[in-house]
Amino acid sequence: MWDERYSTDDYVYGTEPNDFLREQAERIGEAPKRVLCLADGEGRNGVYLAGLGHWVTSVDASSVGLRKAAQLAEEKGVALTTLNADLTAHEFAPESYDAVVSIFCHLPAEGRPHLHRQVIRALKPGGVLILEAYTPAQASRNTGGPGTPDRTLTAAELDAAFAELEIQLSRECEREVLEGRGHTGPGCVVQFIARKP
Repeated sequence: MWDERYSTDDYVYGTEPNDFLREQAERIGEAPKRVLCLADGEGRNGVYLAGLGHWVTSVDASSVGLRKAAQLAEEKGVALTTLNADLTAHEFAPESYDAVVSIFCHLPAEGRPHLHRQVIRALKPGGVLILEAYTPAQASRNTGGPGTPDRTLTAAELDAAFAELEIQLSRECEREVLEGRGHTGPGCVVQFIARKP
């Protein structure tokens, strides 16, 4: 599905970073840091962070999206490592990243516990998780995100999944999400930040 969605000349979600990520990026710390961008698609968030001087790995299930991410990085003159992987099964090296960024990473419910454990495992001590996703309330809207609530996230799920981290922000809210033609209006989102002790 994602290969098909990304097989266009334009960037479905635009080439600018997510607003929440832009607001919170300073939490990653002084560049250069090792950053993992989950479900980074066509690379807009990974390329943004690489532009700040970080060493970024953009991972996605779509090889088509990652080719566009590499192209965007080249156009912006930054280095970006891409990894084609299934996040419901892939295992990351322990304590290998200073930050994990998860922007609109919507997996089936049965695959999320594995990914959540991998995020905790992959973070170095002191490393930060920055996450924004749609909540179940978004599913009935036509402004972006999964069409079914089972692929969305709640603050309660994240609080439980990352209870061993130091949770710094966990909230559900509504905000304007204007990112290319893929996200086009008011969105019900969860915003979550946590740091590994």
